[in-house]
Amino acid sequence: MTYAPYPALRLRRTRASAWSRAMHAENRLSPSDFIWPLFVTEGTGVEEPIGALPGVSRWSVDLMVERAKDARDAGIPCLALFPNTQVDRRSDDGTEALNPDNLMCRAIRAIKDAVPDIGILTDVALDPYTAHGQDGLLDDTGYVLNDATIDILVGQSLNQAAAGADIIAPSDMMDGRVGAIRAALEQGGHANVQIMAYAAKYASAFYGPFRDAVGSRGLLKGDKKNYQMDPANGEEALREVALDLAEGADSVMVKPGLPYLDIVARVRDRFAVPVFAYQVSGEYAMIEHAVAAGAADRDTMVLETLMAFKRAGCSGVLTYHALHAARLLGG
Repeated sequence: MTYAPYPALRLRRTRASAWSRAMHAENRLSPSDFIWPLFVTEGTGVEEPIGALPGVSRWSVDLMVERAKDARDAGIPCLALFPNTQVDRRSDDGTEALNPDNLMCRAIRAIKDAVPDIGILTDVALDPYTAHGQDGLLDDTGYVLNDATIDILVGQSLNQAAAGADIIAPSDMMDGRVGAIRAALEQGGHANVQIMAYAAKYASAFYGPFRDAVGSRGLLKGDKKNYQMDPANGEEALREVALDLAEGADSVMVKPGLPYLDIVARVRDRFAVPVFAYQVSGEYAMIEHAVAAGAADRDTMVLETLMAFKRAGCSGVLTYHALHAARLLGG
């Protein structure tokens, strides 16, 4: 492509005024771009601030309903729920995930009863339910078993769908789990329940505050490198996405977010499907600590980082800043 030479072409012309910058913007943010992750805990009237995530709390089910109303009023279309399961309900096999009256299912039902027009995305993995903090079942050596784990993930998915979940989001990274879950949802009468696959989930150092939020950090034995992806790999992410789409995923996710924008862009370019990214707890915490240190302005940093996801090709972003950003945008 040939461009006119300077001064016939001055790229600063279209930047010279606010109206022109708005007219020429290639990407726009809207509250409808956000999914708001929320942590649910036991009790009534309970708000538990999470020290590692300044400004984020765990909420009891009754107060979770109020957060859903906040989201609806701000124009946020969907919530992502994560339970802080009590230690005495955790086990090596994570069977609390199958309890139709577990914390997650009670939160789903309460939100759907009070705010039926908001979407609910539910995490499918066993780490909130296992005594060892891993995402699946272990053999005698501590290795996470793939196929045995899928069996319980399928049950977990059906349990959440029956409670009213709109999107099942398997985050466990077991091979073949999307196909098994999709088949079970179809056979179980949940044909319209979506699957958003955590297709490229990396074994990242950015998850620490999240593990505090769901109570698994102190329980975790070992690491998750034998099932989550190596941060060195990009081509492997494309293979993971291809497999999940072939198995019936409606959309895919890249996690973490900002350090993996190259993966987001490659997935969108290669597959032209809805791609979401999770701006994870460590990313959120870095912004908040920078603000607390006087190194940045929260509003501009939040909107700039979220715009980076859109520019890279994201259909939407899971972010703990969702409500703040939506209100900044006039939601």
